Amino acid sequence: MAAGTLIDSDPATALRHARAARQLAPRIAACREAVGLCAYEAGEYAEALAELRAARRMNGSVEHLAVMADCERGLGRPERALRYLDEPDAARLDPATWAELRIVLSGARRDMSQPEAGLALLEGADMHPPVVMPWTARLWYAYAEALLACGREEHAAEWFFAVDAVDEGETDAAERLAAMVLPDQPAEGRSDAEQQ
Repeated sequence: MAAGTLIDSDPATALRHARAARQLAPRIAACREAVGLCAYEAGEYAEALAELRAARRMNGSVEHLAVMADCERGLGRPERALRYLDEPDAARLDPATWAELRIVLSGARRDMSQPEAGLALLEGADMHPPVVMPWTARLWYAYAEALLACGREEHAAEWFFAVDAVDEGETDAAERLAAMVLPDQPAEGRSDAEQQ
């Protein structure tokens, strides 16, 4: 409980609490999962990956595949992150986790200097939902980032604008838009706020 309470505000302390719980109950999947998530938030990617793998062996859950893939990226192994896309269990992911996995893997493709492949990973029906979902802003933001990596700044600006319209403080889309210099918006014509 202490780890869960502190994970967002103080991940290092949360990790210490989770490790203490793991010492007391190393065969409880929830304890291993807690250590894994706290280690991830604290930037301890090797430990996070080991603990999340252990938790998965115990409970069979696929809910942290995206986090595990991001740990591989954090360890400088984007090619290993891409393997999670081919996992048989990836078909069992709920829509939110599936979107998150694609976001991570798109970043892995960019890490490997393959921006077009990263862009392609994000394209799908959930890019145009009939109703904005809780993960839509993050997915659209990742798409805008991928477009930028492909050199399509004007198109990226359209997606950052879409993110800003639905975002509830999760991204910095408004700031990214303000910082962009588009062909029809020369730097000398922008306001002071936009130029910062």
